[in-house]
Formats: sequence, C-alpha cells, structure tokens
Amino acid sequence: MKVTVVSRSGREIVKGGIELSDSATVADLQEAIHWRTKKFYPSRQLPNPSPPTGNKGETHSERVIHPVQTYALYYWCLHYSKRILETFFVHRFSHATSPLSNVFRNCAYYWTLGSYVAYYVNHPLYTPVSDLQMKIGFGFGILCQVSNLYCHILLRNLRSPDGNGGYQIPRGFLFNIVTCANYTTEIYQWLGFNIATQTVAGYIFLVVAASIMTNWAIAKHRRLKKLFDGKEGKPKYRHRWVILPPFF
Repeated sequence: MKVTVVSRSGREIVKGGIELSDSATVADLQEAIHWRTKKFYPSRQLPNPSPPTGNKGETHSERVIHPVQTYALYYWCLHYSKRILETFFVHRFSHATSPLSNVFRNCAYYWTLGSYVAYYVNHPLYTPVSDLQMKIGFGFGILCQVSNLYCHILLRNLRSPDGNGGYQIPRGFLFNIVTCANYTTEIYQWLGFNIATQTVAGYIFLVVAASIMTNWAIAKHRRLKKLFDGKEGKPKYRHRWVILPPFF
C-alpha cells in the first residue's frame, strides 16, 4: 500500500509517498514518516481520524506545547514583573544614576538575550527535561526570587526615606555571609530556570549576567573594605564571600 502524506493545505510532506504493508497501523505510518523526515517525531504527529484507505492517507504534524514551556513563560514574567514593582515600591535612589543612553543599551541587552532564550525554549523540536528536574529547577528558582526580594528590602532599609545616608554595611540574612547577596540570589534564580529548561541559550544568558554582576560585586566589596577599615572608630568589614558562595 502506498500512502501519500500531505498537509492540510495539500502540500506533500514526504516526497513520493510511503510504501506500507496492508496490515500497517497508524503507529507504523508515524514511524515511517519520522524515518523519512526526521523533524516529525511520532509523538508530534496527529493522525487523521479516518484510517488510510486504498493508496492515499493523510497525517498532520501538530505542535506540542510541553508544560515546562508554559511554566518558563510564567517564571520569566514573574521575574520581570517583580523587578518593575521593586523599582516603584522597594528601591530608594539618592539621585539619577543612570543616563538616558542606558535605557537603549539595557533594552537591547534584555530583548536580544530574552528573544534568544525564548527561541530555543519554545522551539518545536525542544526536548523537555524530566518532571522531577523541572520541579527542582523552578522550585529552587522561586525560592531564590523570594530571597532576592528580601535582600532588596534589607538594602532599602539601609537608606533613609530621602535616599541619603551614605554607605552602610549590609547585615542580616544572606548578607552575613556574602557581600552582594542580592546579586547572588539573582544569579542562582536564573540557574534554577536553566535547570528546569536546560538550553544552551539559557546558560549563555546566565554566564553573561553573572559576569556583569560579578564585576559590580567585586567593586562594591572593595569599596566596603576600604570605607570600613576599622580605623578612626569605624567598624571593620569582616571577610565574607563576594558573590558566589561557596566558590567566590
């Protein structure tokens, strides 16, 4: 039996059709399509409700949306919604520290890398991780997002309502062991996202973001050690991890 495989629009998907035995099942047809056209995995083919008859049959490839892809969308939106709300209700700024040109640079950075990650996470050929790994990744990531919010609240309380007050030693929670706990939780929450989604694009985004924040953390760590050297009645800044315990 020869089966011609076409799309809904009538375009032939497998050139020349497929030869099958008269006793072939739909599963056999799906495997044959996959063997001829590698991108159409059997699990991603939706067979026509009517079985193949005579020398002509029909099957369709339909996009499968995995749960992890939907959760990744929610996670991404949660993170950036949180950042916007923190800007309005949590952070205190002493003065305008970011020039207008940074808006275009930051938008280009986030939109470019965001699109890059989204392309691979939502690609039709994306292969999800196990449910357990997904739950561990997103669970760890959400825990770090909540911790990041708490770190920002602690930093906010170091400044007076008018935004002034100078530098102070951050204390409490993770700040007792790491200088830039806010950056630490930011990096680790993206690590959780990548454990759950596992794409090369996501890990590239993680490395780029971690590199930028590590440079900021090193500068802040040095500044705090210089300002709080224990001289002239000043408190001494005790040794802590800079940003990534237990590594750095």
